[in-house]
Amino acid sequence: MAAVSLSVSSVKPLGDRVFIKVSASEEKTAGGILLPDTAKEKPQVGEVSAVGPGKLGDDGKRQPMDVKVGDKVLYSKYAGTDIKLGSEEYVLLSEKDILAVVS
Repeated sequence: MAAVSLSVSSVKPLGDRVFIKVSASEEKTAGGILLPDTAKEKPQVGEVSAVGPGKLGDDGKRQPMDVKVGDKVLYSKYAGTDIKLGSEEYVLLSEKDILAVVS
C-alpha cells in the first residue's frame, strides 16, 4: 500500500471509491501501558469524508453507494491508499473494502 502526501483543498473520489478520515489509533493498552509509535496498529475505523458517484453497471447505469458522508465505517486492514492532507490522515479505497457501518 502506497502513502501519498497531497496539498490540495478537496478530493473527489471517482467510481465506487470512498475517501475516509482515519480515526486516531490507541495511545495505550487497556491495562494503561503507553504504546510507542512502532507498536501501534493501523486503525481500521474511520469517518466517510467523500464518496464517488457509484460503479457503472453492465447496463450503463450507476449503482448507488451503500455509504454516505458522515458514516463511521470499519474497513479492511490493508486496503486502499494512505493519503495525508496537512496533518490529517485519510485512506482512499473501493466500497467493496468497507466491511461494516458502525455506530
